[in-house]
Amino acid sequence: MKKIYSILIITLAVAVTTVSCSKESLETSPTTAVSGDGLFVSATAAMVPLNGIYRSMYTAGWSTTGNTHQCFGITAYNLMADVMGDDHIMSGQGSGWFWYDCTYNVKSRYTSGAWRSYDLWSAYYKWVANANYIIAAEETMEGLPSDVNYVIGQGYVIRAYSYFMLIQSFARTYKGHESDKGVPIYTEPSAAGTEGQPRATVQQVYDQIVADIEKGVALLKESKPQVHPSHIDYYVAQGIAARIYLTMENWSKARDAAAEARKSTKIGEPADISSGMNSVNPQNIMWGAEIISDQAGIYASFLMHMDSDSPGYGNTAFKRINKQLYAKMGPNDVRAKKWWDPAHPSGAYQQIKFKWADITIYTGDYIWMRNEEMLLTQAEAECRLGNDAAAQQLLRDLMAKRDPNYTVNKTGTALGALTSDETGSLLEEILIQRRIELWGEYGRIYDIRRLKQGFTRTAAMGWPTAALITGRNTQNPNSYAWVLTIPQAEFDGNKNLDQTVDQNPMDDGV
Repeated sequence: MKKIYSILIITLAVAVTTVSCSKESLETSPTTAVSGDGLFVSATAAMVPLNGIYRSMYTAGWSTTGNTHQCFGITAYNLMADVMGDDHIMSGQGSGWFWYDCTYNVKSRYTSGAWRSYDLWSAYYKWVANANYIIAAEETMEGLPSDVNYVIGQGYVIRAYSYFMLIQSFARTYKGHESDKGVPIYTEPSAAGTEGQPRATVQQVYDQIVADIEKGVALLKESKPQVHPSHIDYYVAQGIAARIYLTMENWSKARDAAAEARKSTKIGEPADISSGMNSVNPQNIMWGAEIISDQAGIYASFLMHMDSDSPGYGNTAFKRINKQLYAKMGPNDVRAKKWWDPAHPSGAYQQIKFKWADITIYTGDYIWMRNEEMLLTQAEAECRLGNDAAAQQLLRDLMAKRDPNYTVNKTGTALGALTSDETGSLLEEILIQRRIELWGEYGRIYDIRRLKQGFTRTAAMGWPTAALITGRNTQNPNSYAWVLTIPQAEFDGNKNLDQTVDQNPMDDGV
């Protein structure tokens, strides 16, 4: 069986379907886009596969053999990670999409090509494989330096981002688990016959991630500006670096990267955040997918799952906010009025943050990164570094656009063992605002893991009985509850992986 990682995808940005081809088919393809060894000749030619990577980041139907309506790239994986936490409540199973993530019922399905383990592993490694072909042309690619840097820089950042998301999905968090088994690393172009690699350690994977993100940032600093909102430019690369350093607990680098990332955008005004969060055009958006009508996923799309006015999934499995988190907002907080409805006909605290831009043609953009995330990352890093005044001011800057009555004078970094155990610290306040501001966008479970907190769902938060996940070890931050199992297809095709010792635990034990 072919190893998952070895499949090279090249998709056209304007195509409706995804086209797959191996290195061999590249070599025999009648085109001048690639050289005889399969490398891209020019920066212009390389933009085709680069745009293809971005196209696949919001397209369903290519990363798995089934369940494609919950497998539509970055936004699907953010939603997956959000419903795994404590704040993004699903009212019930509905049509089933994302419910198995929400109820922690996917790990045992690793033998299937239609469930989350295969989906994530396949998607991220295919992005790595494409990025490797782009990066391999670094020394020979023709074009203006700013164009070449733009292409190659994005290749490095895509690879860093992909490995960062892989290691967060298939291993425990970085700090304290550096010697754990991580994921295989590939940095060269691969084909069907390429030998599989063993699992590198978590530390080795992060070493590769840091090397790639630093190289990508350096190249993009000397490149042309962002051509399209879906492209990773210098500022988005800094934003991804901020995410990486925050997870690694490198507070000074996280602060500096987040501050640099914010320079291309501004904090969103109330009008920018009140129209359904469905456009890449507002001044606070750094990175996202522009969804045009002929590329709309229709049922296999984020807004179909989120908007209660949808003709499908959003009106059978309603998405709501943790009632206790909602109560943290003041009565004049614009988010309390524009993002959730405590008296919605479908049920209390229904989300209205994400709405169709035009439901008649199923359009609405996907937001992948915005200024406010970077501000909150910068604030957390300042707080961790003991700079309470700077962190407080950043919060005031954000909340001036959210709640005119907001004040903050808290200090310190104390956190409770569980997310619901309150300490009254400044760090906790920053994280509360992060939970509110990034609800439905970032993937709550990633924060819970890096913060080394546990959590418990309760009916008082608004969770239905069927989603209380009683008996699961989500209270222990070292738990494997949220660490996915490696798909069977990878063991079948990679002789350097031994399923008896390399598979992640099926249970939650530590």
